[in-house]
Amino acid sequence: MPYVVQLKKRNQRMPEVSRFFGIIIRMFFVRADHNPPHFHAYYGDDSAVFAIDTLEMLKGKLSPRVKGMIVEWAEMHKKELKENWELLKKDEYKKIKPLS
Repeated sequence: MPYVVQLKKRNQRMPEVSRFFGIIIRMFFVRADHNPPHFHAYYGDDSAVFAIDTLEMLKGKLSPRVKGMIVEWAEMHKKELKENWELLKKDEYKKIKPLS
């Protein structure tokens, strides 16, 4: 089970929760106006935002191959993504295993 990381500063707003194949997954601290629960994915100069519940790409641009890997990873770790959404309210988060 991944350990919980305590963020050192409130200004560390978007920690990296996973990285695989050049893709970086980040999550913002949660605020009441920051719904639906989601995560951000970065690959090179491209980025996108994905809803955790539906894994729908809410905005952004990624190649179909990269989007497919992200959705595959997120399906495997949906429970952990939801847990992180709640943990970030307390300035904490867990690292999530990469896609291998």
